[in-house]
Amino acid sequence: MKKLFYTIFLATSALLTAQTATKESLISDLPELEITDGINLHIISPEPVQFVDLSTDNLVGDLPSENIARVKISDADSKLDSKKINKKNFYVGQNLGVITVVGQSFMAQYKAVYRNSDNLNTVTNIHIQPEDMQPIEFPKMTLSNMELHRFALNLLSKKIDEKPVRKEENLKLEMDLNNVYVMNDYIFLDITFKNKSNLGYDIDQLKFSIEDKKIHKATNNQSIEIKPIYKSNYQKFFRKNYRNIYVFKKFTYPNSKVLMIRLVEEQISGRTVEMKINYSDILKADTF
Repeated sequence: MKKLFYTIFLATSALLTAQTATKESLISDLPELEITDGINLHIISPEPVQFVDLSTDNLVGDLPSENIARVKISDADSKLDSKKINKKNFYVGQNLGVITVVGQSFMAQYKAVYRNSDNLNTVTNIHIQPEDMQPIEFPKMTLSNMELHRFALNLLSKKIDEKPVRKEENLKLEMDLNNVYVMNDYIFLDITFKNKSNLGYDIDQLKFSIEDKKIHKATNNQSIEIKPIYKSNYQKFFRKNYRNIYVFKKFTYPNSKVLMIRLVEEQISGRTVEMKINYSDILKADTF
């Protein structure tokens, strides 16, 4: 299994030569992942994994799917390789090596430590969190507002599919995510708002944020607002239908979170409609 990691590493090493300098990381500062004998640890990435590096022979792994890296303690056999350490000699808390996961736009590193198999609270999978992602910067094509405007008009001229990617309704308001498009490092959201009442709608705000998919009573909901770098028009009122294109610089989020879109009316008791977009919807984006 480990050979697969190194094959992928060699095939993609050219990508990393393009990255610019990023903040240095110390092993002592890395988040810890506890690994137990005979149990696989699945590391789930919000975007396709380009490669995984395991710094020592104590660990082996493979890529069962494009978004998952599977790591476990090596079944060492001292008769085959005297340099390998028999896993039975590990002590609780021992550093087994560094796990590096590289996605399309980030790198995440973890310090693997040994945990006794007698402990029943063993972690079997984790989602890579935004705070663990170190961005990898590649040469990017920057689009001017004029170019973004031209692309947005091109999308607005397209006929809307009868079945949107997502649809939400509330208080005779409807929000349709018509489609998601990508171009280079830009994400385009094509959204239509429909007012099925006879009362016109005054837009107070349209908010985009990354939020927890499930909110537990004992925890606070983490919300990270993201703002579009461009929108095709700045209309503040509509009577029946309102369609707009919102452009974002490329962003990622784990499967445990969603992109929340909220349309809020101007009045205190105004009508509101919300939509949750899974990251899988972003990954299925069309190109143009």
